[in-house]
Amino acid sequence: MKAIDFKLAFEVLQDRASFLGKLHEDGYKLSVILAQIALIFAFTFFYGVIMGSYNGALQALSTGLKLWLLIMLTLIICFPSFYIVQLILGSRIKIGQLITILLAGFIMLSVTMLAFAPIVLFFQLSGDNYHFLQLLHVFVFAFSGIFGMKVVLDALTTIFEGQNIYPKSGLLVFKIWVVIFAFVGIQLSWNMRPFIGSKNIPFQIFRTETRGNFYSTVFGSIGNLLGVSQQQTSKNEITESPKVEIDSVQINGDSLNINQDPD
Repeated sequence: MKAIDFKLAFEVLQDRASFLGKLHEDGYKLSVILAQIALIFAFTFFYGVIMGSYNGALQALSTGLKLWLLIMLTLIICFPSFYIVQLILGSRIKIGQLITILLAGFIMLSVTMLAFAPIVLFFQLSGDNYHFLQLLHVFVFAFSGIFGMKVVLDALTTIFEGQNIYPKSGLLVFKIWVVIFAFVGIQLSWNMRPFIGSKNIPFQIFRTETRGNFYSTVFGSIGNLLGVSQQQTSKNEITESPKVEIDSVQINGDSLNINQDPD
C-alpha cells in the first residue's frame, strides 16, 4: 500500500461521484487522509505566500505556514464535539469516513482559494490598498468555504443518508457546526494575526500589542474605503476656570473685603 495516495485524495476534484462511492464502500485508508492533509498544505501554503507577499518575504513564508495551521487547528478543536453529537444522534458513519469527508471539503476550499490567487496578486500589484486587500481576502475565504462545505453536505446527503447510515437530523447539526467552526476559525485567525501584514508595522510572527477584534477591523476597512473617518473625538470637555484678578484686600477688624474683577 502506498504511504500517501494522492490519486485517490485528488479524486474529489476530478470525479466526485467515484470518490463518494469508494468512500461509502471502504471508508478510505490512512494513506488517503495523509494525502489530503498534504494537498491542503500545498494549496493553502501557495495562497498564503501570495497573501503575505504584500509585506515582504518573511511575511509571505509566515502566512503560508499559518494559513494551513489555522485550518488544521480549527478542525482539531471542532471535530470532537461534532463527532460525539453524531454518535448521540445514532449515526453509524465511521470516524475515518467522517475525517475523509471533512478533509475533502477543505481540499475543495483550498483549491478554490488558490483559483483566486491570480486575481489577488493583480490587485496587490496594481492597487496596493491594504484595507481593500483585507476585504478581498475575507471574500475569498467566505466564497471558498461555501464550495468546501457543499462537498461535505453532498457526501452526507447523497451517500450516507440514502443508506440509513447518517440521520437527517445530522444534516441540521452539520449546518450549525459549520457556523460554530467559522466563529472558532475567525477567533483563531485573530489570535494568529498578521496574515497580510501592514507595511507601517515591523514584521512579527504573531501580533500582540494591537487591540480590537476581527469584526471591528473588517468594518473599519469598509469605512476606510468609503471615506468614513475612523477617528473619535474625546468626550471629555476641557473647561477653563475664569481668571480672577484681586485688586485689593482690606481687613477691618473681623471682616475681610476682597474686590475681584473677572477677566
